[in-house]
Formats: sequence, C-alpha cells, structure tokens
Amino acid sequence: MTSYNKLGTLIIFSLVILILARGSNGGGISIYWGQNGNEGTLAETCATGNYEYVNIAFLYTFGSGRAPRMDLAGHCDAYSNGCTKISTDIKSCQSKGIKVILSIGGGAGSYSLASSEDARIVATYLWNNFLGGHSSTRPLGDAVLDGIDFDIEGGTNQHWDDLAKYLSGYSKKGKKVYLTAAPQCPFPDAMLGEALKTGLFDYVWVQFYNNPPCQYSSADIGNLENAWKEWINDIPATKIFLGLPASPQAAGSGFVSVADLTSKVLPIIKGSTKYGGVMLWSKYYDDQTGYSSSIKSHI
Repeated sequence: MTSYNKLGTLIIFSLVILILARGSNGGGISIYWGQNGNEGTLAETCATGNYEYVNIAFLYTFGSGRAPRMDLAGHCDAYSNGCTKISTDIKSCQSKGIKVILSIGGGAGSYSLASSEDARIVATYLWNNFLGGHSSTRPLGDAVLDGIDFDIEGGTNQHWDDLAKYLSGYSKKGKKVYLTAAPQCPFPDAMLGEALKTGLFDYVWVQFYNNPPCQYSSADIGNLENAWKEWINDIPATKIFLGLPASPQAAGSGFVSVADLTSKVLPIIKGSTKYGGVMLWSKYYDDQTGYSSSIKSHI
C-alpha cells in the first residue's frame, strides 16, 4: 500500500505543478503595428516570437458616407495597391498562430456611424475588403484577417454596438471574426461603453496611459487596481488586457518600468480569470526599449 500511496501522491503533485505552470503562462502580448515605417515589416514583427496579437493600425476614415481610408505610415500606400504585398506577411503571422487584426479609428481619424444602417454598410465593407468576403479592391490583398479592433477615440459614441453585432454575425459564415477594443481606462469608456456591454468582444486591451486618474503611479497603485477591478467585473469580454506604452516617449503619461510592472502591477492583476496579458503601443517604441522581451516571461 505504501508504494501505491507514494505513486498517487506523486501523480497529484505533478498535476498541481502542471496546473500552476499553465496558470503562470496564461497571458500574451498584443502589439500595434503600422504607424511608423521604421518599425520593421509585419512578418519581422511576428518573427520576434514576442506577440500573440498584432493590430494593423489604422483604417482611420470611414462611416457617414466617407470613402474608407487606411494609413500605414511609411510602410506602403494603400491607394496605389502598394499594401497588397502585406498579404504574404499576414499569412506568415497566422501560420505561427498569431492573430492579425485590423484596427479602425485611432486618435487622429475622421470617422463616425450615422445610423444602424450605416453600421451595417461599414461592416459589409470590412467583411468584403479585409475579412472573409470578396472585393476587387482589398487593400491588404487576399489574406483574411482574424478580426476587427475598435480603437474609437473620436467622433461620437453612437452605433458601435450595431457595428459589433453586424461583424459578429459574419462569424456564422465560417472563420470566426474576433472583435477587440482599446477603450480608455476611465470606466465606462465614453465612446465604447455601450458596445462593450454587448458581450461580443473577445479581447479588450484597456489603455492605462494618458489617463492619470486610473493609470499606474509609483506613489499609489490603488487607482490602477480599482479601475482594473471595474473592467474585470463589469465588462462581459473573454479576456481583459493591461494597455501600456512601450517606452516613456510612446505616451504623454502612464509608462510603467519593467521592474514596477513585474514586481508591483502584474502580481495584482494576474489573479483574475479574465486576465489576458498586456497590450503595448507600439512596435516602433518596443523596438527602442525591448520592453516586450523584458516582460514576456512574466506575462
């Protein structure tokens, strides 16, 4: 009987270690790419092995009758068919298990939705030009992106819930359409508050920067902790991410040093079952600091 007991104890101990190990590796890093021509290609970004999600930024003009426009900074010109070459990079990323998502909006765009019907029209455009539909004018070529990221920082707060519903509906046509969002950390978000209530969003990377009332302060972590709890408890999303600047130059405020992130912040937020990891703005700034490489093993 003694040997059986020892064997049973060993098996239980091994299972506990396995469960703990899985729990400690539960997070990933999401990165924004596309706003600086000096940040390397999309394929190079995915080849680092640091990221599980890459947001291509931005489709910055759309809705209310506007002709949709994309800006990928110095990478390519979407309106001379110069960005179709990125299709190969997208497929390379996806072959590594990385989700590649189109981010719509941004801080300097011209966009809004005039009605539920307008939201339907925009959803149809996104489906046909970036997702699983068909169009002769696909800006990024024939690669099928994994989803749409809502980085809505301007315009109005109207009908983003409609857009989420219409886009989600396309998941029934085969490949799942992932929905992600990048709200500001003051809760609820002024632009996406209603949309996030729909429960249709898979990943929400909350911007804990440029927002002093809820971002990290070395003198008081309470503001961040309280805001994080609100997001975790009140938003019906699959995973919530801590959005941070990858360098002090990447945002006006809110940068968290690697030491503070790993010793003070992550231990507080990783306990939640909704914890998804960290989002970084952006690939260019991450290149300057090596931030993702420094934190990857702690996420």
